[in-house]
Amino acid sequence: MKQRFSSLDVKVIAHELSASLVSLRVSNIYDLSSKILLLKFARPEVKKQLLIDSGFRCHLTDFARTTAAAPSVFVQKLRKALKTRRVTAVNQIGTDRIIEFQFSDGLYRLYLEFFAGGNVILTDKELKILTLLRNVPEGEGQEPQRPGLIYSLENRQNYGGVPDLTKERVRDALQTTVQKAAASAAVGKKIKKKPGDELRKGLATTITELPPILVDHAMRVTRFNSKLQPSAVLESEELLDFLVRSLEEARLVVKQVTSSDSCKGYILAKRKSDADDDPLDDMEGNQPPKANLLYEDFHPFLPRQFEEDPSYTVLPFDNFNELVDEFFSSVEGQKLESRLTEREAAAKRKLDATKAEHAKRLEGLQEAQHLNIRKANAIEANVERVQEAMDAVNGLLQQGMDWEDIGKLVERERRRDNPVASIIALPLKLSENTITVLLGEAEEVEEDDDDGDDASDTDSVASYDSGYAGTEASARKVREARLAVDINLDISPFSNAREYYEERKMAVVKEQKTMLQSETALKNAEQKIAAELKKGLKQEKPVLQPIRKQLWFEKFTWFISSDGYLVLGGKDAQQNEILYRKYLKKGDVYVHADLHGAPSVVIKNSPSTPDAPIPPSTLSQAGSLAVCASSAWDSKAGMGAWWVNADQVSKSAPTGEFLSTGSFMVRGKKNFLPPAQLLLGLGLMFKISEESKAKHVKHRLYDIPDAIPDAGPGKQASTAPADEATTSAEHDEGYSGSDVDAEEDADRKENPLQPKDEDYDENEPLGKIEESPLEDDVDNLKISEEPSPAGPSNPTRAQDSEADDKGEEEEGHEDAATEADSAPLAAGPQPQKKGQQPKRGRRGKAKKIAAKYKDQDEEDRAAVEALIGAAAGKQKAEAEAKAKAEREAQRIATLERRRAQHQKQQRETAEHEEIRKMMLEEGIETLDAEEAASLTPLDSLVGSPLPGDEILEAVIVCAPYSALGRCKYKVKLQPGAQKKGKAVKEVLEAWKTASTKKGVLDEKSEDKEKMWPREVELFKALKPEEVVNVVPVGKLRVMMVGGAGGSGGGNSKEKSSSKGSGNRGRKK
Repeated sequence: MKQRFSSLDVKVIAHELSASLVSLRVSNIYDLSSKILLLKFARPEVKKQLLIDSGFRCHLTDFARTTAAAPSVFVQKLRKALKTRRVTAVNQIGTDRIIEFQFSDGLYRLYLEFFAGGNVILTDKELKILTLLRNVPEGEGQEPQRPGLIYSLENRQNYGGVPDLTKERVRDALQTTVQKAAASAAVGKKIKKKPGDELRKGLATTITELPPILVDHAMRVTRFNSKLQPSAVLESEELLDFLVRSLEEARLVVKQVTSSDSCKGYILAKRKSDADDDPLDDMEGNQPPKANLLYEDFHPFLPRQFEEDPSYTVLPFDNFNELVDEFFSSVEGQKLESRLTEREAAAKRKLDATKAEHAKRLEGLQEAQHLNIRKANAIEANVERVQEAMDAVNGLLQQGMDWEDIGKLVERERRRDNPVASIIALPLKLSENTITVLLGEAEEVEEDDDDGDDASDTDSVASYDSGYAGTEASARKVREARLAVDINLDISPFSNAREYYEERKMAVVKEQKTMLQSETALKNAEQKIAAELKKGLKQEKPVLQPIRKQLWFEKFTWFISSDGYLVLGGKDAQQNEILYRKYLKKGDVYVHADLHGAPSVVIKNSPSTPDAPIPPSTLSQAGSLAVCASSAWDSKAGMGAWWVNADQVSKSAPTGEFLSTGSFMVRGKKNFLPPAQLLLGLGLMFKISEESKAKHVKHRLYDIPDAIPDAGPGKQASTAPADEATTSAEHDEGYSGSDVDAEEDADRKENPLQPKDEDYDENEPLGKIEESPLEDDVDNLKISEEPSPAGPSNPTRAQDSEADDKGEEEEGHEDAATEADSAPLAAGPQPQKKGQQPKRGRRGKAKKIAAKYKDQDEEDRAAVEALIGAAAGKQKAEAEAKAKAEREAQRIATLERRRAQHQKQQRETAEHEEIRKMMLEEGIETLDAEEAASLTPLDSLVGSPLPGDEILEAVIVCAPYSALGRCKYKVKLQPGAQKKGKAVKEVLEAWKTASTKKGVLDEKSEDKEKMWPREVELFKALKPEEVVNVVPVGKLRVMMVGGAGGSGGGNSKEKSSSKGSGNRGRKK
């Protein structure tokens, strides 16, 4: 199997990377192992991941991999030098297996070597090595490499350019090959080459820009005999010309491969030996599934030698990076999967061994019970013979005979066919005061066991006397199934039988206790083995999963309401601005709350029916998101949000005011919603295939516009267009605030979500959005005393509070600077007026000074001042005055520049507002094709898949809990003290743990109330880092609902998880 790049592969990869990575910036660098690096590149809307395996491969990857817990020293140095740097060039060094990455127009260079042990080297613009993956000592044909040295490029293959392919160059290459072969033969060195392969190998080592596989392909295409010896080609000019034409064909292949930005590629695979061959696939020419293929090789062209080989299956790819990623990731995934499977199999074997040990112990107790019953029955069936044997042995003991003599006597009597001695087994156990007798079992037992009972083979003997074998009596006794029973000589036969019955009762009690203890022991063993397996699986890297391409709206806080409407919320002031400028269109609804940190929320209406009203439940859920994502979550004080139509929101500020990023003006009536409940939900939605969408019947309003009733409370949820037009016209003409208040009195009663008994201050809503929650903002707010005659009489500013703070602080600083600079002009010392008399004594002093220095000219004055040091103070004062004048000029220039920028921004905003107003009136869309297609009904995202659905992806969503009613996997989030990172990990672990419980998983994927294997596979692949970014709050409390069964309905228990709250447990 191919493991590393050839020179042609390096050329093709460098060509594709140049087209893909140039102009992207390095976002981060990770190390996956000691020799594998992962570089992440990004720019707006574009993200790429580059995998570097030093010495082997380098390609873009679409699979997510687990990075190291902490970066290595080498990666830290790379991050320090390359992070946020822009890629400006990617190319191959000559025809060598080296790729050069240039960052910031060559300020830094990264070299990847794919030969020998491989290396990754970072240099500056002077090629001085800053850091490298491994130090290389000086050797034969190898210059030393370590930090501080110069990285040499002159000795690389064809660094100065690829020479022309001429007849003389080919002849020299063949002569070199012949000379090397002769020198090796003279030394006696064994050449490891296949017979007839000398020509191809020799050309590959001398004409280095052409790899051997390409030379062989060109020879087969041109029908040149590749088995010719180099000396034979040198002797024939015709063969030499033919060879030159073959090599030109090879160079033409190289030129064709790199003619476009994306290069084709081919994987050569073989069938697995254990794969089932489908004759229908072979007859129809279909390719077998990838699971039944073993990847062997890959090339940027299709070699003729493999194209003609029926044992190979060719898999074409349109992109060489995708080919290499598929080739190596498949191999890597198989290795990871095999390691995980081996760990699971080892844990299963260990558990099975524990279960077998306990089963064997119980089986032994059951056998002991059965054997004791048989022995007791045998004694009762042979009481007389047992009594005779006991009396005989006791009589000998009473006579004082030695124990050894008794044994010899019994053995001698057995040979004489003494019936009493024949049932006594040797050796005697007189030290224990017991003997062993061989008894035949009762007739009824023998009849039941005629077929043979092997349970007591170990306790049954045919004969204990090898010398007694051979006679007819011994053969008859062997055929009889006799049972060896130990008899106590101190008690009667019936007492011996009673002891065996007692032992059987004790074995029964012991068996019951053992069964109870075995259940506990097995449960403990299962938990211990599961913990060891979990610990081992954490040490192993997870199976490779493809990187999911996020939908366009996932960069915002988003959810799909219970009525099927897409709701978007900004995560910061910049996203609020993007939502307004790009996604707030005709028919949409803008939702906001008068709370610090509240986001701008947009409800997307159907583009086909923009005038259709938004249902009250969707408005309520959007308002809940606006309130929960604000400071109300931490303070646990819920308030109501409000909503307006898209045409009531604008970016044009009144004259003299400035709207910072994320701030908007709202004109007209605001529709207030009741106070929202501080309750969010974290759930899973599944993306299904196009074929599966037909099974799901959505009740989105814009899917069935004909079903919307003409009258009812739902229709009154949005303001009538005629009223909006009237309100807008009055604003344009300039009207008093009382008219708006009167309209609000009339319209507020029509809102079904507005409680009738709620007491609102009617004079505040339009002008109090800056005053209500933020006391500090009022102090910094500057209100013009002169009203603008052209502006609206009572505008309202809706903005993200953080952006508002920043904007007003900047304005406050500017105003403060202006007042501070102008203050000295009024408060400084005033010049003396002409008619004012000087103070007492100054006139005489002035006369004395004038008389003293009347004969002193300017030169004498300067010399005296220099002598006494007075000139230095004067020069310092002049320098300070000059510096102050320069600072003043610079300040004035800065103010002028800011004023010019502000005027330019106002003009651009005014132009944008005019264009947006026209587009709202005409219903023109400016979204991308992908975004416009995604704004259609989102039927591919479902909360509960149906049997037979093809589940493609799992998408995490955080929304008001009432919007997750159809989600199969969901949890409640409430304000609490636990950090969201830890809470998210607990939720994912709870889902994973629930999937391992007995009876929870439905292997057939038919029961909607149970977990399905595909669902488990998808949520196991979720990373906590990705899920954390979806939650719009900081600290919370998790309420687990129905996690064990995979369903959110029913009377399931809730599990509260809150750090520091002391409420860990279960409650109904």
